[in-house]
Amino acid sequence: MALEHADVLRAAHLARLGLDDDEAAHYLDDLGRILAMVDQLQTLDTEGVAPLAHPLETTQRLRADEVTETDQRSRFQRCAPAVEQGLYLVPRVVE
Repeated sequence: MALEHADVLRAAHLARLGLDDDEAAHYLDDLGRILAMVDQLQTLDTEGVAPLAHPLETTQRLRADEVTETDQRSRFQRCAPAVEQGLYLVPRVVE
């Protein structure tokens, strides 16, 4: 796909970027190289290649699911205006 100077200026306008003619010429060259690389990548045979979510086969380290703090519910609920059976009571907002 060949880009023209007007295409770069239109994309800049849509993105609300203020480009002068020199900057647009610079971006025209850069975008042309990017599109050429994409065209080159599209010629590769990817049949049978599974898509990857990440290039490295890693798993996230998880910590043990253990209780590390004591129950402080009663302490936190002391300052609440209304509590019932360990739950905070709030005014009804939807009828």
